[in-house]
Amino acid sequence: MFHATMAAAIDGARTLAEMDELSRQVWQGHGSGVLGDSEAQALAERLHGRRYAIREGIRPVGIPAGRPSLFPTRRAPASPDRAASRDRRRLLACSGPMPPALAARFTTGQLAVLRIVGDEVAAKGVCGLCIDAIAARAGVCRRLAQTAIRLAEGDGLLTIQERRHQGRKNEPNLLRIISREWQTWLRRARRVRVEGGGCKPMHPTDSRVLTSGITSPTAPSKKLPERQGRLHVGGSRESERVAEPVRAMR
Repeated sequence: MFHATMAAAIDGARTLAEMDELSRQVWQGHGSGVLGDSEAQALAERLHGRRYAIREGIRPVGIPAGRPSLFPTRRAPASPDRAASRDRRRLLACSGPMPPALAARFTTGQLAVLRIVGDEVAAKGVCGLCIDAIAARAGVCRRLAQTAIRLAEGDGLLTIQERRHQGRKNEPNLLRIISREWQTWLRRARRVRVEGGGCKPMHPTDSRVLTSGITSPTAPSKKLPERQGRLHVGGSRESERVAEPVRAMR
């Protein structure tokens, strides 16, 4: 009798709240011994089917026609200037982000991503940028940036430390370079930048030294540094040696 009553009530229920109450009564009857195992299982299956039918008929208020959700679909991020992103990607890939033996494993876009990671590690010791920032700086899409980092991790070039938080937004992963070849390459590149590229300093020639021997005798003499004065004296002696034959001819 109780089984038939519950079956009729389940078929006539129209809301999920009624279904929850009927489910509670069914398992209470099973606990008290009124319903057997097979009868309780049959009523539970009927509850599940009826609850699914009710949920299918529920439509949230305010959803526009032809859209499955009230919120707009998420648009994939795209570069506002594809040509600039392409040029930036190629420039970063050709700038030597890692040793040639390691760079041969990756494509142009992947090398651009690893250049951004390498610069951040060289400056701060660890790369804590989010994946969107890395992709934007490298001129690639989000998926390509993720693929490049995962490939580098699989080759043993870097490690990924995830920072997950229960119940709130996760923090960006921390990337650390563990490849000795790559670390040496970054240290060498940083040292070259700091020291100025290994070029010798250039000093412009002082034009006053070149014109000091042809100045007018009546012109006021300028006080030159000691190094320039020695050159000036040498120039005057040379002029005296040239002037002696002229006086002899006179």
